[in-house]
Amino acid sequence: MTSYEQIVAPIRDEFALFQREFEVSLQTDNSLLHEVLSVLSSRRGKQLRPLLVLLSAKLAGEVNNKTIRTAVALELLHTASLIHDDVVDDSDFRRGQPAIQRQFSNRVAILVGDFLLSKVIEIISSLRNVQILGIVSDMGKALSGGELMQMGYVNSATTPSQLITEKQYFDIITRKTARLFAACAEAGAVSAGATMRQFTALSTYGEQLGICFQMQDDLLDFSDSEELGKPTMQDARERKITLPLLVSLQRAPQDESRHILSLCRENMQEQDEQDIRSFVLRYDGIRYARRRMEEHRQKAAEALQNVIRPQHSTLQDSLIRSLSTLLDYSVNRQM
Repeated sequence: MTSYEQIVAPIRDEFALFQREFEVSLQTDNSLLHEVLSVLSSRRGKQLRPLLVLLSAKLAGEVNNKTIRTAVALELLHTASLIHDDVVDDSDFRRGQPAIQRQFSNRVAILVGDFLLSKVIEIISSLRNVQILGIVSDMGKALSGGELMQMGYVNSATTPSQLITEKQYFDIITRKTARLFAACAEAGAVSAGATMRQFTALSTYGEQLGICFQMQDDLLDFSDSEELGKPTMQDARERKITLPLLVSLQRAPQDESRHILSLCRENMQEQDEQDIRSFVLRYDGIRYARRRMEEHRQKAAEALQNVIRPQHSTLQDSLIRSLSTLLDYSVNRQM
C-alpha cells in the first residue's frame, strides 16, 4: 500500500462521495466554461485538502453531508486560487500541463476562477453554519493578504540588508498556504461537532502541516529539474526569496550576496541556476530550511496527539495513522 493509499484508507467511501459531489459542482451548460472545467477535472491532483477535511471530521465525530459539501467548497477555492495565481505570476505550466491562461487566455482564466469562487459562496451559504462561514472568509482574506505581502517584497531587494526577514517569510507562507490547510482541518472538525480541544488541536496540526508543505515546495525549487520533472528555480526567476536562499544570502559576504541577487531575474540562464544552487548548498541553506521544517513537523505531530479521544478505538488509530502519513508525505514528497 502506498503512502497515499494509507492516507485515504479510513475514509475511502467518504472520499468517493466527495469526488462525485465535486464532479457535480463542475457541471455547466456554458460550452466554453464546460471546456475549461473539463480540463481542470482531468488534471486533479491528489486532493490533499479535501482529504484533510474528511479525516478531521471523522476523527472528531462523523462525516456528514455538511462535511462533504465543505470539502467540495474548499477544493473549489483552492482550484480558483491556483488559476488566479498563474495569471498573476504569468506561469506557463501547472503540474507539468499548460496553465489555463496559456491554453485559453488571461480573461478566460480570471473569469473561470471567479466562477469557482461564486460556487464556493453558494455552497458555504447553503450550509447555514456561521462558524464554517467565518473560517472560510478569514482564510480567503489571509490568502489574498499573503499574496499581496509577497508581491510587496518582490523586486524590492537589491542588497542583502533589504531582504525580507525570516519572520516575514513565515508570515507569508502561513497566509498563502498554511491557513488553507488549517481551514480544512477546522471546517471538517466543526462539521462533525468537534470539542474545543479537538478543534484547537486540528487547527494547529493543519497550520503546521501547511507550513511544512510550502517549505518542501520551496526546497524542491532548488532540485535538479531532470529529477523533479518540471522547471525549477522559478521562485528565484520571480525574485521570491524563500528560506534556503534567504539564509544563504544572510550568511555570505555582502559582495557575493549582491552578485547572487543580481542573478535572480526572469531571463536567468542555465549557468545562473547552477551558480545559485551551488551558493545555497555552500552556505547550508538547504540543511537549515530542512531543520526548520522538521521543527514544524514535530509541532504538527504533537498537536495530533491532542485530538485523541479518551475512548480507544481501532478507527481512531487508523485516522491518526492517516494524518501522520499525510504529514510525512508532505515533508518527503518529490513533486
